[in-house]
Amino acid sequence: MQRTRVKDIISSEQGGPNELNGKVLLKGWVRTRRDAKGFSFMEVNDGSCLANVQVLVDHTPELLPLLERLNTGAACAVTGELVASPAAGQKWEVRASALTVYGEADPETYPLQKKRHSDEFLRTIAHLRPRTNKYGAMLRVRSEMALAVHAFFQARGFAHIHAPILTGSDCEGAGEMFRVSNLEASEAAALSLVDREAAEFFGRAANLTVSGQLEAEMLALALGDVYTFGPTFRAENSNTPKHAAEFWMVEPEMAFADLAQDMDLAEALICGLVRHALTHCAEDLALFGAFVDKTLMATLTGIMDQPFVRLPHAEAIRVLQASGRSFEFPVFAGSDLQTEHERFLCEEHFKRPVIVYDYPKEIKAFYMRLNDDQATVAAMDLLVPRIGELVGGSQREERLDVLLARMAEAGLPTEPYWWYLDSRRYGSAPHAGFGLGFERLLMLVTGIANIRDVIPFPRTPRNLEF
Repeated sequence: MQRTRVKDIISSEQGGPNELNGKVLLKGWVRTRRDAKGFSFMEVNDGSCLANVQVLVDHTPELLPLLERLNTGAACAVTGELVASPAAGQKWEVRASALTVYGEADPETYPLQKKRHSDEFLRTIAHLRPRTNKYGAMLRVRSEMALAVHAFFQARGFAHIHAPILTGSDCEGAGEMFRVSNLEASEAAALSLVDREAAEFFGRAANLTVSGQLEAEMLALALGDVYTFGPTFRAENSNTPKHAAEFWMVEPEMAFADLAQDMDLAEALICGLVRHALTHCAEDLALFGAFVDKTLMATLTGIMDQPFVRLPHAEAIRVLQASGRSFEFPVFAGSDLQTEHERFLCEEHFKRPVIVYDYPKEIKAFYMRLNDDQATVAAMDLLVPRIGELVGGSQREERLDVLLARMAEAGLPTEPYWWYLDSRRYGSAPHAGFGLGFERLLMLVTGIANIRDVIPFPRTPRNLEF
């Protein structure tokens, strides 16, 4: 018999047993078991949706010995008949005719019981927390949002490209990269720096990438519009709720595009992804709206209510200075925006998402296009409620002489970037792109406040379990 998913049973509102031919084979994990005289009720969940299916098991000589092994957390298969349920809140239940026990769970040691557990505790058992309602819902939303990202770009003719994870260059120029080496520590320590470089697997230092942007630029200058969607890494010793050492980035790059088109694409992407979440993840989002953030649904629907605000960085600074607020980080002309500033702009002042653009060149990366004022670059950050910066992007500097000057100002050697500079020597063209932090997007659409709780196995300082 073909396996029946819980999602199929829950959604079979019209046809019911006839739609599923009456007989079902349900495979999943026991959430609860309640024993009565002569029969028991089990709640079984297979991860396909938030809801459980109730299974009625009679205490027959064939079923009772198997039933007694099925405690909370046990994996099982139930063969039976789908019948109308007399209980409130559910349309159907399964009357078991056969049971199979795949894996038992010791009730004395199984850490997930029928009660709410703290996020801090669940992070210590990240291998088991997907079995809870909250994290099962989060992972389903994560899967659906990944699908939505691809659908958005594919519908617009973007080519999906794969940027390398191992790299010899630093995209951001910040130096916060993980070094990758095939040498034993003792072997490396015995070598001079020059000899160590030569002994490395690649004959030079290698790192885990912080961004696929530079490679995406190369392919955009051949294919037109491209996007990457993959893991990136940053060796930043930060324990804030928004930072992790391993995270996923969505990075589109458009040839023959300027900053205005870049902002248009970012706004369309965020609105499209939020709309997709509301349409395709309604049941799971209802859980988050009820138990994680009661303002979630209003926040998500508000994102699509009206166009995003767009204002230059200098104007954003004036708004912050005129607010009368005492910020932890002082605001002054040329200062970068901190999360508290970003959230004030979109949550309190404008009460909708905000795109800040034309940042001072001193606080932005070398590859961002220098504006005619020689003081700012064509960069933009898209700010949303609760998160602050969700998207960061720019029009790229396509002029070789200006790019070389910017690299010199930043103290970056040109040798590792010879291939990047070649793209400005041969057929350079205006182009623009941005990076969307996928985990921050998930924080936005679920209301979850800590990035550690939207990643199956978070990598943060001093944390490399699982």
